[in-house]
Amino acid sequence: MRKAIISRKTKETQIRVKLNIDGSGRAKINTRIGFLDHMLELFAFWGFFDLELKLNKGDFQVDIHHVNEDVGLVLGQAFKQALGDRKGIKRLGDASVPMEEITANVALDLSGRGSFNLSVSKGNYPVSKEGYEFNYAKQFLDTFSKQLGMNLNIKLENPNPDLHASLEPIFKALGKALDEATQIDRRRKGIPSTKGVID
Repeated sequence: MRKAIISRKTKETQIRVKLNIDGSGRAKINTRIGFLDHMLELFAFWGFFDLELKLNKGDFQVDIHHVNEDVGLVLGQAFKQALGDRKGIKRLGDASVPMEEITANVALDLSGRGSFNLSVSKGNYPVSKEGYEFNYAKQFLDTFSKQLGMNLNIKLENPNPDLHASLEPIFKALGKALDEATQIDRRRKGIPSTKGVID
């Protein structure tokens, strides 16, 4: 079973995450950032990941920056631990998800080399909502990608000022693409790399 439990404790945050990659999409999430909780629930549901994530301490007297980033950090570490040497996985995944006129295109590679790029094509840049901002989502995804060792490229087409409508298809598509990449390919007998190792 590809599972992991990760705890992180700093002077700024205390977070615990429990992950089962081969789950059914059940989520129990409380980061005390309601908008982020909802996005992660969508991610888990569409990725068929069982995910429990709880914030025990956060420095909200400053802002949500540290909590938002550290949630991405522990989630990336949990996926990395649960995947182990990545033997037999498909490694590559992609998904496109629409929401009205908006479309999120996600392509990823569990290459061991963490990188992140998000481009926004024609449209209106999403504005903040309920204390959350588009740049917070970018920060979360950047940290998540680099801790996991995932090359993540996202293209958001025709966004509008509604942050919810712009981010929801991104997190759904991310779940679907990561589900595809983490699936076991029965034809693949070893590490999915011509080098023979992913590090």
